[in-house]
Amino acid sequence: MSQRLAQWLPRSPEQRLFAGFIVLLLGGGAATLLLGTPAALLPLAAGVGLLLLLTEWRLLYYLLFVTLAFSREVALPGGLSMDVPSEPLLLLLTGCVLATLLLRPTAIPGRELRHPLVILLLLMLLWAVVATTFSVDTTKSVKYLLAKTWYLVPFGLGTLLLVRRPQDLWRVAGLYTAGACLSVLIVAVRHAAHGFSFESINEAVQVLYRNHVIYATVLALLLPFALYGARSTQGAARLGWRVGLVILLYGLITAYARASVLALPVAGLFYGVARLRQTRLLLVVAVAGLVAGATYFLSQNNYMLYAPEFEKTVFNGQNFSKHLEATYKLQDVSGMERVYRWVAAVRMTAAKPLVGSGPSTFYPEYKRYTVRSFRTYVSDNPEKSTTHNYFLLVLAEQGFPGLLLFLILLGVALLTFEALYHRTQPASQPRYVLLACGMSFVIILFHLLLNELVEVDKIGSFFFLNLVMLIRIGSWARGELVTGEG
Repeated sequence: MSQRLAQWLPRSPEQRLFAGFIVLLLGGGAATLLLGTPAALLPLAAGVGLLLLLTEWRLLYYLLFVTLAFSREVALPGGLSMDVPSEPLLLLLTGCVLATLLLRPTAIPGRELRHPLVILLLLMLLWAVVATTFSVDTTKSVKYLLAKTWYLVPFGLGTLLLVRRPQDLWRVAGLYTAGACLSVLIVAVRHAAHGFSFESINEAVQVLYRNHVIYATVLALLLPFALYGARSTQGAARLGWRVGLVILLYGLITAYARASVLALPVAGLFYGVARLRQTRLLLVVAVAGLVAGATYFLSQNNYMLYAPEFEKTVFNGQNFSKHLEATYKLQDVSGMERVYRWVAAVRMTAAKPLVGSGPSTFYPEYKRYTVRSFRTYVSDNPEKSTTHNYFLLVLAEQGFPGLLLFLILLGVALLTFEALYHRTQPASQPRYVLLACGMSFVIILFHLLLNELVEVDKIGSFFFLNLVMLIRIGSWARGELVTGEG
């Protein structure tokens, strides 16, 4: 009897899976008819969802980039927040990626996992754990560690798992670009109601973005992908990329963000430096300039010479040209408010140079270290923003070791870009991917001088994706080159 029964039972995993699905379907359908409520189908939906996660979780990865441009920050109890739907998707992806690596440890080549960029990212995370143990607000710092983990795993390890060919990268970038272009059209309609004025741009973007700076940064970092995506494709795909390029440029121009416009020629200049193999010289000059500048401003309190006049520090919201004029005259309120925060960050670092105040604790800790001479009429900071300089933010919150690790990471990334540029074939798919990721990375890097954006989901996603793509392009350059069409 038991042998006859065993013949009817499913033997293979696929048969068992199908039988389980049929049981859920019939059971859910019968329960729905008997109870008169579709809620009985929830187990079926949960089963299908679990099946999707276990078999085709890559769809979640692509769904993340489809929805990323429309993700919104939602307040949580305890003064915390979560970006929805991006962070819930990141949580799911973190579990899927880790489960995949647990079941298939060799899914990512060992050479890539031992790459200096991966090691540096791991060291930065470990140092953040150390800084958290000395944090002035452990809750915020632990939230930072969790968020950093579910950024690094999906955008880092997940990208190495799924982006195996140049076509995969163009698909990911195309999905995000399409979402960003749609957001530009939505913002344009809202902005048009106010005559496309400079003073109304923040109100126009806040339906999808926190402010016009994040909006403009997203458009700027995607421009290299639109440019090289068009060069690397033919037919309808090329037309789509070109249309996207025009829409992104339009959105960037009407965003009235100075740094985002300036970031484009800066990326072009770095491209020229890398072609001439002068990245090392550039890094040496940058470090020397940083040391010289810090020495000058800190010597005999020379920074006090640049304190603004409170009455003359204004915001020219109705005239963008006057806004630019006030910037170089040191009379722009947003620029001088940055200086106010920078001075506080340096003074915070002097108090805790080794471990800092702890990740994600700059606000409101910095208020105890401000210098009244630099105060502006927006210094009350109701939006709870931080330093407006990611380097100083890392320094103040994680001390000199944290900043040193971050600077080394950036230096290694830029040198890797230069090396790969001279190892990839001209007009090949790896070369186009390298240029798109490299220029996008430089654009983000330039923005970090004036804003803290790595922890913003819409921007931090491509910060880490661009980094790990340098690793994958290195693998392509060692023997997996795909010749481009153009």
